Amino acid sequence: MAVPGVRLSIMGTSARGQLKSFMNLYRAIPLVLLSSLVLFAAGCRAPGSPSRSFHFDYIARIVGIAAGAQKVDIWIPVPQNDETQKITNLEIKAPGEHRLTTEKVYGNRMVYASLGAPFPEEAEVRVSFDVERREVSGVSSLRAAAAGERLLAGDRMAPISDEVRKRAREASARGGGAVEVARGLYDRVLEDMTYDKSGKGWGRGDVGHACAIGQGNCSDFHTLFIAMARSRKVPAVFEIGFPIPTGKTEGRIGGYHCWAWYADGESWKPVDISEADKAPGKTEYFFGTICRNRFSMSAGRDLVLEPEQQGDPVNFFIYPYAEVDGKPGGAKVERSFTFRDLN
Repeated sequence: MAVPGVRLSIMGTSARGQLKSFMNLYRAIPLVLLSSLVLFAAGCRAPGSPSRSFHFDYIARIVGIAAGAQKVDIWIPVPQNDETQKITNLEIKAPGEHRLTTEKVYGNRMVYASLGAPFPEEAEVRVSFDVERREVSGVSSLRAAAAGERLLAGDRMAPISDEVRKRAREASARGGGAVEVARGLYDRVLEDMTYDKSGKGWGRGDVGHACAIGQGNCSDFHTLFIAMARSRKVPAVFEIGFPIPTGKTEGRIGGYHCWAWYADGESWKPVDISEADKAPGKTEYFFGTICRNRFSMSAGRDLVLEPEQQGDPVNFFIYPYAEVDGKPGGAKVERSFTFRDLN
């Protein structure tokens, strides 16, 4: 059903939905973690923890559509409420038919728009919303926990290879519970990786490239951590969003930022290893805490969108994904991201 210029407010995940998500994960978590898992422990966000409120505009412009094309489909991620953030005043403006949808595995939300010929020279999709984001040191539930056993398996670009297993065994040789194992993996990734976006192959979350080259961006750091954690039977999740600059109250955002979560037996704990690499003085902080200067757009890898795309699963979902006549490509999608502080 067409939804011309809908204005919506995002609803949080229901308690029943959280329970279902945790029960799915419950079946996948090994006995050592199950014995102490608390389904609805209080979130680890301390009362009065630092928060930041801002307005965000996500704009996708579809240009250069191939001659003779009949249909363009585009999917854009839409953030949701959870224990780390509150999303309000969601507004979507798009040409043609468009609607909010949710993919079935990780629960990511998106706007799907479909345009038919004849096409304008430029078609713009704008997603605007307000965010209140808090510093957090853990959460009692994750929407992505609904992925269940996927949180212990490899991804297409992050297989649990022999090299991954070897590094994980070495990093966790001292044993201990999930937190001790995760800390060993965190330190090993810091030791093995350097934040460096020179050369080719970085930025895809390719665990083989990370192991071979030892450098990359946040996706490469956290892909390696997640694969290593899963090889040690510690459930782990990839999450991606946008960084919000400190020292500025408004401006453009150049690109994404990502981090990871792992299950410690009582809650989900965040790690941001690439930020720890860039700021060694915050190594302890970023093992178990993420700051307010970011927000999440989606989680998971190898995503089948809703409605299902004709192309391959999406590696990770932060930028617009478009198909022309059922095939990836065939049009250029320009994108821009801006923020403005509200307090």
